[in-house]
Amino acid sequence: MNEDELVRRAKKGNMSAFRELVEKYTPTVERFAYQLGNRRDDIDDITQEVFIRVYRFLDQFSKAKFSTWLYKITLNVTRDAARKRMSNMQKVFKIQNEPAMDYPEVESSVIQNEEDRALHMCLQKLDEKYRIPIVLYFFHEMKYEEIAEIMSITLSTVKTRILRGKTMLKKLVEEHEKKEGETHG
Repeated sequence: MNEDELVRRAKKGNMSAFRELVEKYTPTVERFAYQLGNRRDDIDDITQEVFIRVYRFLDQFSKAKFSTWLYKITLNVTRDAARKRMSNMQKVFKIQNEPAMDYPEVESSVIQNEEDRALHMCLQKLDEKYRIPIVLYFFHEMKYEEIAEIMSITLSTVKTRILRGKTMLKKLVEEHEKKEGETHG
C-alpha cells in the first residue's frame, strides 16, 4: 500500500494503516531527530511525541507529501524539546547559555565510523538555520522546495543557506582533521 493510501485510511480511523505509517517512518524520524542534535537518550521520546502529534492532527493534513509534513513535525517537536530543556536548565542552574555538547557513543546503525562521528559533531556546531537544510538535502535527499516548506522559508533562502552551510561545514571538518592530525601526529 502506498503512502497516500495509508494516510487516507489512517484519516478514516484505520489503526492498522496508522501503525504501518509509524513503522515505515520511525527510522526516518529517529535519524532526522538525531541529526538535529538530539541526544540518543531523547530520540525515543521525541519520536513518540512526533507520532502522537501526527495522530492528533492527521485530520488536518491535506496537502504536500506526508513525509514532508512529518519532517516539519519532527523539527517542531525537536525545537519544543530544546526549549523545554533550556527552561528546565535555567530553573536549576539559573542561566546557562551554552548547551552541553555531549555525544555519547551511539549505535553503529547511526554512526558507522569515526569519520561519520566527526562529521556529525561538525554538523552540530553549525547554526540550526544552516544545519537543517544541509541535513535534509544531503542526508534525506529532499528537494529545495520540500526544505523550504518544512522550514517555512523561501526557495532562495534554502539555496543560500545550503551554499553557506557547506562552506562553514567544510571549514569545520578541515579544522577537526587538522586538530586530529596534531593529536595523532
